[in-house]
Amino acid sequence: MGQQKQINIKNMVCKRCIIVVSDIFRNEGIVDAGVEMGKVILKRPMGNIELENIEARLNKVGFEIISEAKIRLIEQIKKIIIDIIYQHPKSIKVNFSTYLTNKLHLDYNYLSSLFSSVEGTTIEKHMINLKIERVKELLVYDEKTLSEIAFDMDYSSVAHLSGQFKKVTGFTPSYFKKLREQKRKSIDEF
Repeated sequence: MGQQKQINIKNMVCKRCIIVVSDIFRNEGIVDAGVEMGKVILKRPMGNIELENIEARLNKVGFEIISEAKIRLIEQIKKIIIDIIYQHPKSIKVNFSTYLTNKLHLDYNYLSSLFSSVEGTTIEKHMINLKIERVKELLVYDEKTLSEIAFDMDYSSVAHLSGQFKKVTGFTPSYFKKLREQKRKSIDEF
């Protein structure tokens, strides 16, 4: 089996998009392309003419092939967010958009637009989801109080953390912790 190649596609955000992109590849004679949200997995390499034809067809319907440089930029954004959340959330003395702009030397509107079009979510929502995942970890470890977690994760208050946690997970932090303890006990009984 040959090496697979992934092509990332900007603005591909719905099931209808998958159908349209699948049709474009099929019409170009590439019937075994694995089309998923935001990307196409190819089982064989494409020639330059094939790629140009597909790119032209994609552009006509509002899609764009994303360059490797843009993919690397999105990965840098994700890494910066993870570093902030896991290493030093309180050390940033400016708002996140300014921090990201200064770190990557690019306009935040450009970064935000690129990230949203490729990931299907905003930088802010991505960051909130990762923060909540980190909060879940800290709750499960049971080494800190909710107040300490809120402070460490740079929330303005426990109420702010609790509200965001419930919005993302559907549970309050204390209910989530109780659920985790019940699951842990049932596993320990075996």
